Amino acid sequence: MGELKRRAVHLSGTGFPAIYLLGLVTWRQLQALLVAATVGVFVLEFLRLVVEVDWGPLNRVYDELTREYEADNVAGYALFMVGATLAALAFAPPYGPAAVAVEPPVAVPAILMLSVGDPVSGYLGSNDATTAKEVGVLAVMFLVCFALAVPFTVRHAGAVGGVAAAVAGALGATVADGLKPVIRGYVVDDNLTISPVSGAAMTAVLVAVA
Repeated sequence: MGELKRRAVHLSGTGFPAIYLLGLVTWRQLQALLVAATVGVFVLEFLRLVVEVDWGPLNRVYDELTREYEADNVAGYALFMVGATLAALAFAPPYGPAAVAVEPPVAVPAILMLSVGDPVSGYLGSNDATTAKEVGVLAVMFLVCFALAVPFTVRHAGAVGGVAAAVAGALGATVADGLKPVIRGYVVDDNLTISPVSGAAMTAVLVAVA
């Protein structure tokens, strides 16, 4: 049950691109909201890890929604916010040497790959950050991410270029999800890398075909 709740929290991140797609905020407003939310969660993480504030009953919520290895490290939800915010800031139009404008921007499918694709992959595969995921799970991750990206990329670049960009983005997200590099003993969480890597891959293709 705890794992399902963690996935539900992860999926709730879809609300950020959703409010943009629904026209409730402009892209600049969404960027500001993401930055503010990222600052907010890191304040919470500072209070949890450094100050060690006793949240009372809320401690049970933290314990249920975080994994054992996150007890003394920055939690995945905070890294999610960093990854999503980096994508929103880096891949908003215009971008690249050709000043290619994408509407909605590449950041939307990049964030969706993190908020939707990653929970699906995590639910089907191993939740151990140091264990590689099965080929079948990675294939599902790729297909989900491709389906999330292709409506945006085809709308911008047409069938050939759009499909190529969606494939590149889905492949980038899948690699980030399946291969977690270890730097000085610290596993680089896919919450941090999926959106920036997939966004960069889609951007490269869209700039190339522009």
